[in-house]
Amino acid sequence: MTAIENAHDVTSAMRGLRQARQYRQDPVPDDVLAELLEVARWTGSSRNTQPWHFVVVRDREQLRRLSELRPPIGWVADAPLGIAIVLNGGSTASEAYDEGRVTERLLLAAHLLGLGGGIAWYGDSDQQAEAKRILGIPAERTARSVVVLGYPTTTRDPRPNPVAGGRRPLTEIVSYDRFDAPTP
Repeated sequence: MTAIENAHDVTSAMRGLRQARQYRQDPVPDDVLAELLEVARWTGSSRNTQPWHFVVVRDREQLRRLSELRPPIGWVADAPLGIAIVLNGGSTASEAYDEGRVTERLLLAAHLLGLGGGIAWYGDSDQQAEAKRILGIPAERTARSVVVLGYPTTTRDPRPNPVAGGRRPLTEIVSYDRFDAPTP
C-alpha cells in the first residue's frame, strides 16, 4: 500500500473535524455532491452487502419536516442538503455498524471538500416511521438518520445546552496488551 504524500495534513484535518449545525444558504454544487455519493458508494460494508440506499434531500420543506421530528434536530431545517441513509433492514447489528461507517466517511469527505456536516438522528421508532413517511421510504427498510451538509458559518453548537468540547488524554483511554495495563 502506498502512503499518501500529504497524510499528516489528512490526519490533521480528521482531528479538526467538528459537527456543523449552522450553514450558509449556498447550494452544494452537483460535482461535490457526486463526489460525496461516490465516497458513500465505495465505503466498506459487512460482507460487502452494501446495505444502503441514499436519499438526497434538497427540498427545503422536506428538511423542515425532518427537523420537526424532535427538538434537538431543529437545525436541519436551515441546511441546504441532507443525505438520508436507508438500510435494507436485514441484519440489525451489521447494518448499524455499516451505517456508522458510511456516515463518518460522508462527514470526513465533506470536511476535506470544504463543507461542514452533521448527523441528525430521527429518534425513536415512531419518529423513524414518520421520517420514512416524509421521505417515501418503504416500511420494511431501516431509516434512522440523515447526514446534513453545507458550507458552515460556525461549528459552535447553537443548541441551548451544548456539551463542552475537548478530548480526554490518551493516558485515560489507551491500554497496551491488557485493559488493566498502565500506559507505558
